[in-house]
Amino acid sequence: MKFARIVLVVAISVVSVVAGSSSRAFANGIASADETAATAFVGRWDLTLKAGGHEYPSWLEIKQQGSQLQATMVGRWGNARTLPSVTVADGKLTFVSPKEEEESKSDMVFEGHVSGKTLIGTVNGPDGTTWQWVGVRAPALGQRTAPHWGEPIHLFNGKDLTGWKQSKPGPPDWTVQNGAIVSPGHGAELINDRKFKDFKLHIEFNCGKDSNSGVYLRGRYEVQVETESQAEPPSHHTGGVYGFLDPTPELPRTPDVWQTYDITLIGRRVTIVQNGKTVIDNQEIPGITGGALDSHEAEPGPIYLQGSEKGHVAFRNIVITPAE
Repeated sequence: MKFARIVLVVAISVVSVVAGSSSRAFANGIASADETAATAFVGRWDLTLKAGGHEYPSWLEIKQQGSQLQATMVGRWGNARTLPSVTVADGKLTFVSPKEEEESKSDMVFEGHVSGKTLIGTVNGPDGTTWQWVGVRAPALGQRTAPHWGEPIHLFNGKDLTGWKQSKPGPPDWTVQNGAIVSPGHGAELINDRKFKDFKLHIEFNCGKDSNSGVYLRGRYEVQVETESQAEPPSHHTGGVYGFLDPTPELPRTPDVWQTYDITLIGRRVTIVQNGKTVIDNQEIPGITGGALDSHEAEPGPIYLQGSEKGHVAFRNIVITPAE
């Protein structure tokens, strides 16, 4: 009887240790047995969500530290944000985007697996249907040699919107006033017809009081323009790359005054000079901004001006110098 009791106690102790260890591993987001399998998902991914004939660009970065997984995501809009849950089990990746971020009645639960070099999966869409999504490895976009710059190209003729198109059909929301393009406020985006890879961009802007816009590089990375985001993080302020890079130093807000941006984008490294002062110096942009035209980071893309935010912002002297 005494011997049997000892055996039972030892058995219970072993089970408790194993169960406790397993619980801790799962609480950290990944089971120990799946740590090796998780490496297939680690890294940056350019995602495309597909639903109802529409495609929505998105972005995901997964990091692994020991038995713990961490995920950062850019959804269909907004900035990069840390996800509350990411797990790998039985070769399947699961991550959760909170309903508050998705304008959905329930959290969006993404499930996927690796197929060749691609991530494929499904997610419960906010419209109540099941959406499909795919992901490819985000390109490094490294630059081995200094670019040779071509001839400057004027993207705006100062008279009308020739060479530009709005993001949705209908009467023009954008106008040309006194030699400048003026955003409509809560309207369409304005997209240039030409696409570029590496370039230098000069653009002048005049942001009204309590207004917000942005300059999207390759249609994917937003350089912020605003006079109403004081309470938001520094990367949401004028001079920042929205959600990723803070302007340092941050220049004072000056509504109703003409200012300049001189932006150099090579690969995914950006330098931003605002009013002659370097506020971002050759820093890497990790991923796309919410509202990007697509998530195909390896491809050239257009300059686009944001018109969906509040207030009015004017732009003029838009000159791009592409790399040859």
